[in-house]
Amino acid sequence: MVKLNKIYTRTGDNGTTALVSGPRRVKHDLRIEAYGTVDETNSAIGIARLHTRGMDPLDGMLERIQNDLFDLGADLATPDTGEKLEWEPLRIVPSQVSRVEADIDELNAELEPLTSFVLPGGSEAAAHLHLARTIARRAERLVVALSREETEIVAPEVIQYLNRLSDFLFVAARMANDRGRADVLWVPGQNR
Repeated sequence: MVKLNKIYTRTGDNGTTALVSGPRRVKHDLRIEAYGTVDETNSAIGIARLHTRGMDPLDGMLERIQNDLFDLGADLATPDTGEKLEWEPLRIVPSQVSRVEADIDELNAELEPLTSFVLPGGSEAAAHLHLARTIARRAERLVVALSREETEIVAPEVIQYLNRLSDFLFVAARMANDRGRADVLWVPGQNR
């Protein structure tokens, strides 16, 4: 159970932060950058949701994803060291990845087929969803880099989830653009 009585602790004033399991890391540590960027993705989705109210089932899907992103952040903030913890750490599980895939398929079935690449924009909701997508891609790159570190363990489901998330956000942006009919399409060489 999460209980926050005091917001500031002053323990980070020296440029470090604590992982859930206790050890402290410098704030520019790759693991901290990774889950911080997951948090940034979540915030961008929150802004997008200001413009997706009433867009069912899209807004409900985004709400579930925001909760999943807190799970994913908790997963990254509790490194798997192979040691037994006194509690069961929160981990991303395959069913969360599968649910995002099902959501992508559900939304994609209603979209107009693409005839070109899509420029980020169209509606306000779509523009914010595209921004969230690019932040999710950055989070994915950081998590993949973290997973390649010799001393770090990242569950494959974390990488899979982030990979599906950016795909979901692309499809969600198209859905927010009147099921793709209001997409702004790239015209190669248009301004030569």
